[in-house]
Formats: sequence, C-alpha cells, structure tokens
Amino acid sequence: MNIQHQKTKQILDLFERISAIPRCSKHEEKIGAFLLDWAKKNGLQSKQDKIGNVLIRVPASPGYEKSAIVVIQGHMDMVCEKTADSPHDFSKDPIRFVFDGEWLMADHTTLGADNGIALAMAMVLALDKEAAHPPLELLFTVDEETGLTGANALDGDFIEGKILLNVDSEDEGVFTVGCAGGRDTRISLAVHYEDAPEGFVMARLKAGGMNGGHSGVNINDERANAIRVLVRALMQVRRETDVRLADISGGTAHNAIPRDAWADIFIPRDSFKDIERIVSEQEGMFRAEFKKTDPNLKVGVELQLETMGKRPLNTADSGRILDLLLALPHGVAAMSAEIKGLVETSNNEASVRITNSKLEIVTSQRSSVMSRLHALTWRIEAIARLAGADAVSGNGYPAWQPNLQSPLLARCKDVYRKLFGKEPLVEVIHAGLECGIIGDKKEGMDMISFGPTLKNPHAPDEKIHVGSIGKVWDFMVAMLKSMK
Repeated sequence: MNIQHQKTKQILDLFERISAIPRCSKHEEKIGAFLLDWAKKNGLQSKQDKIGNVLIRVPASPGYEKSAIVVIQGHMDMVCEKTADSPHDFSKDPIRFVFDGEWLMADHTTLGADNGIALAMAMVLALDKEAAHPPLELLFTVDEETGLTGANALDGDFIEGKILLNVDSEDEGVFTVGCAGGRDTRISLAVHYEDAPEGFVMARLKAGGMNGGHSGVNINDERANAIRVLVRALMQVRRETDVRLADISGGTAHNAIPRDAWADIFIPRDSFKDIERIVSEQEGMFRAEFKKTDPNLKVGVELQLETMGKRPLNTADSGRILDLLLALPHGVAAMSAEIKGLVETSNNEASVRITNSKLEIVTSQRSSVMSRLHALTWRIEAIARLAGADAVSGNGYPAWQPNLQSPLLARCKDVYRKLFGKEPLVEVIHAGLECGIIGDKKEGMDMISFGPTLKNPHAPDEKIHVGSIGKVWDFMVAMLKSMK
C-alpha cells in the first residue's frame, strides 16, 4: 500500500514491531519489557508498578517547560481471537498484516489495533523533534480487555498530569466524553454423568460462521450469539427426540460476542436422520433471522465415531443446563432516555464450557446507570440460583460521567474545527474505557478519548482505516502545540 502521510508509515512500522510481541490480556510481560527497554535506549525516564503498568516521561519541548503535564494513555493488551481454521499461536506468533484497499487487517486473527495503535502513536510522538508539546507522561496499562485490571490497580500518585488524552476510541472525528460501567458474573453448576443408554451414539452439533464483535460497540447490531443459536437448536432437537448433553463449549472473551459454539450429545442411533433434518431446518430459520448481520452463519451436526471417553450427563442436568443458558439475558436491556441512540444497559452471554464436572458460564453486563447495572447483575444471579447454580459477580468498574463543560473538550473542538474545517462529533459510548477509573483515582482530571477509525474490534475481521491514522496524528500534534 502506498502511504502518503509520512508519520503514518512510521506509526505502522512501529505498530508492526509491537504486533510481533505476544500481548494477550494477562500476558503483557514481554510488551512491558519492550517498552521499558525502548525508553532506556532513547534516554527517557520510565517506571513500572506492581501490576505491570508502564509510565514513560517525555520532557517538554523548548518553551513548553511551564505547561501542564499531559498524560497520553492506551493499553498494552489485546483481545486474542482467531477464525476456527487459523493455526495462529498468540503466545509466540507475530500478527501478520494484510492490506485491503484503505484498510489494514490481520491474517485470520484480531489485529490488535485496539489498542496497540495508541502505543505506536505515543512512542513516535515522544521521539518527534518537530512536534511541540508540554511535558508528557505516556501511560500504558495492562489487562484492559478482561476487566480494566491495570487501571483498577493504578495508584493515583503513579502519574502527575491532570490532563488525559486516551487514544482508545474507534472513530476519527469523534470525541468520547463518557462511557458505561461494567460488571462480570461467573456462574458455576456441578454436573453429574451416567452411562449412555443402549443404542445411543455421540454426535457433535456446531454453530459457527457468525461475526461476533465487541460486546459494547456491537451489542445493538442484533448480531447472532453462537451460544444462543446452539442452545435454541438443541432445544428443538430435545423437543422431538431423546437427547443427553455430554459437553458444551462456546465463546472466548467476556467482551466479545461469541462467534462459534459446539455441543457433544448422545442420541438414539436410529434418530440421527431426524436430527439432521431438524438441524437443517433450524439452520434455515437462523439464516433467515440473521441474514443482514450474519450471512455466513452455519449450524450442522455430525456423528462422532469415537466418544473420546465422554459420557452423557443425566437427563435432569442436560435439561437444567439448556434451560439456564436459554433463560439468561443477552443483548440490549434498555436504551438511554437522555441520549438518543445510546444503549444504556446490556448483557453479553459471553462463554460456556464444562470443566472438571462443572458447567462454567461468564456473562458481562454494562450500563451507564450504575443502579441498573447492579439490578441486571442481580437478575442474572437470581436466574442462576433458580437453576441450582452458584453465581459470583465482580466489583466491576464505574461509568465515566460526561462533563460537557470541560475546558479540554472545548480546546479539542476548537483545534479540530480549525484544522479540518468541520465540527467533531461528541459522544458517550456503551463500551468501557479506562478514563472513568483513572478519573476516580486522580481528582480534578480532565479527560477525553479519541482515536483512528477501527472496525470490528475483538473479532478476526478487526481492521483500521489507514488514512484516519494521519488525521488523528495531525490533530494530536496541533492539540499539544496549542497548550503552551
């Protein structure tokens, strides 16, 4: 691809180096070491806290020594998702870039531009002798994607600045000034096995080919959830023939809408043809339901020649699991009454699997109204208890309440208007950002979030618009220059 914007090329070159380093959530040791080593080689002060967050200090440009410190913030980790046929090993393989017209994506995996592009942009800025700026603190946090762990563990004294530019939004020309809070619930149910009845065989029912996506950004797109598609198909099979669940698995991350799921079931051998017919009919129904959002949706069943040592669950547990998975809410629970088009409250039925004779389910709730976040969480816990399961919910993270009178917002809007000749959009989003947590820890923090245009984060078709990178760079440089 012919990239005209000089800084965009530098940023993408550095982003490619970053993308060669394993950095799945909770595994940021190598990227943290890379950042510290990079700072040392370039004569910049740096430090790392106990949780793994990294801070790099960049001296002010001449004439900006007395300006207020600006924190530029992003997170080190990425959601590690890949297509079912990808051999990629996130623990060692570099992300492979693929250019598609004006877009950059990866080879059958998540790209990790969420949020590796923020690291690259901040690092290029730190070494740019032509960019005039106040003293900078580059704050790179860990484990944002699985619960904002790095931000939650951050000591307010770790940073000095009280102006924060978060580079983790996903639409160029849009300034984010508020976000939803979130909370996860883990449900556990002991299961019991028995011998398969005479004449029963094992089959695998699979649901896949769905687009998935970010459980905050895409939850209102009405995309198919593979777990729910699978369970609905199983419920129909169960209505027409005897079926015993043996195993079930779907979903990989709390903040990603599940794209694939499967279940191993024991069925009467002579009913397999009927089950094939039922599943085929179900696939046709689902493809009609989700023809706009998930045109590649597939549901199928195949006999397993080997049972792999598996036994069926007893009839009661098989039914209880399907009932529980069907009863749990998924999708938009409420729209905002104050901001048109904003999802206020939602839930993602994120993952399910059976491990060590226990069914494990993870749900992820979001809301910009904390009382409704708690109410939805309590509802999920109540459904779990009614099924005889245990439910444990985390403390979660707070919503970021917008301040439309923010001096930083006014400055950003003015700079953007002068630079591009048009007004930026200002929005509150349903996804979670670290700003709310950092603002709680640093009294008086003025914050805004922006970033290049990114599509389908948390899914293997994640992609970034290359042209938007240069526009965000130009805005950020102009913004910092204005803060003398």
